[in-house]
Amino acid sequence: MDPFTFSSTFGFTINWEFWSWVFSQPTADLINYLFAIIGWVVLALISVSLSSQLLALYRGRKAMSNWQWVLLAVDVPPLYIQTPKAVEQIFAHLSGAKVGIRLSEKYWIGKRQKNFSFEIISIEGYIQFLVRTELAYRDLVEAAVYAQYPEAEITEVEDYVDLIPKTYPNETHHMFGAEFKLSDVDAYPIRTYTSFEYKISKDEVFSDPMAAILENFSRIGHGEHFWLQIIIEPVGNDWKAKGIELVKDIIAQKVGKKSPSFFGEMIAMIGNIPMALTKELLRNLQNTEYEPVEVKKETPPKLTDVSPGGKNTIEAIEDKIAKLGFKTKMRALYIARDEVFNPGRCMDGFVGALNQFHIQSRNAIVPRFITKTHFLFFNKAREIMVQNKFFRAFAGRKIKVGGTPYILNIEELATVWHFPLPFVKTPLIQKAGAKRGEPPMNLPIEADAGPLRAKVRAVEPSGPLVDVPDEPEEVLYG
Repeated sequence: MDPFTFSSTFGFTINWEFWSWVFSQPTADLINYLFAIIGWVVLALISVSLSSQLLALYRGRKAMSNWQWVLLAVDVPPLYIQTPKAVEQIFAHLSGAKVGIRLSEKYWIGKRQKNFSFEIISIEGYIQFLVRTELAYRDLVEAAVYAQYPEAEITEVEDYVDLIPKTYPNETHHMFGAEFKLSDVDAYPIRTYTSFEYKISKDEVFSDPMAAILENFSRIGHGEHFWLQIIIEPVGNDWKAKGIELVKDIIAQKVGKKSPSFFGEMIAMIGNIPMALTKELLRNLQNTEYEPVEVKKETPPKLTDVSPGGKNTIEAIEDKIAKLGFKTKMRALYIARDEVFNPGRCMDGFVGALNQFHIQSRNAIVPRFITKTHFLFFNKAREIMVQNKFFRAFAGRKIKVGGTPYILNIEELATVWHFPLPFVKTPLIQKAGAKRGEPPMNLPIEADAGPLRAKVRAVEPSGPLVDVPDEPEEVLYG
């Protein structure tokens, strides 16, 4: 009987002679044979993966080039008292824009999740709250705002980025930008607006955190621009699993402890060998029997063993994951004419204002990088490249350019971006007047008094409104 042949009771045979010959070859030849037999499978899988990613990229860019963006200026009445809870409900309303994307839609149609950009801008001291959305979600945004602020005025305006040059530095302007991130993992919350409520007498007082933020926007003077954008994208609930795991680690007191690596465990094991040999030698010399080491059973961790601070952190994490979350990216940009360029006038104070959202042992919003670089080689050229890439990402509201987006829930977003309460004294902030009725369809639209111009729409003979064609916008994959 052939020793390399295996006969099965089911009627088929397997011959191992070829594989026995392969594994009997020298190592170098063995590697070549194995690569020739199965290496092409690995290369094929890599090629298929890269091809699918390129296809998704191409289809996605083609689909996004057909998106139509609108920029909405939102003005609320000056004496309308609403806490950030109202803006939290606006963000909750926008979670309805979350769509499910199947693989066929992603790779063939190029379907992508659309996002929103909530912005605050100061153009020479004129402050405006803005929301940028894709045309399909304009009604959703307006419904969310009007549901909380029935007397608000929403006007479509021209994009303010068209008011200044597109490349930097140039003969007239300079720029300074910063991108922000969370200082710790997403599951840790920042300090939210509920922590800014305190009692100084019988009445409860709300210290609006927006006052410190808007103070930096009000310091902008002639020839200066200071802009903030918070880009949000609806996500599912998968991010909450990390919060649950973090809670378990805090209870088990594993937070801050690094598990040893494989090499660390090997070194520790090798280091214990001399001690084990010494103990064995002493046992033989003393002619004593081996005493087994008693293994103590570890008791499962309990919440009662956690410190009071840890319990508060667990409660805060659970509060964060209990609410809806959005994938988030935050940027701030300062642009000014050469003769008045001074980013420290607003940027330093803005970073300081974000520190009010920091809580020890939880999270904070901190700068990730700035456009002022200090490269070792070709510093000036690389700084120019970074500045222009940052400006294109800002102008295109790209959420995937730069650092990895992070998760903020609706309460955290409403803390950082909300309409200020009436006691916040910002002289040049745009606010709504009396509620106005809808004008006739063919009535000319008067431009706003501020630097932002209302977007004029042309009327076709058939009646529906269409956008006046603009110059084609550069498509930048984010």
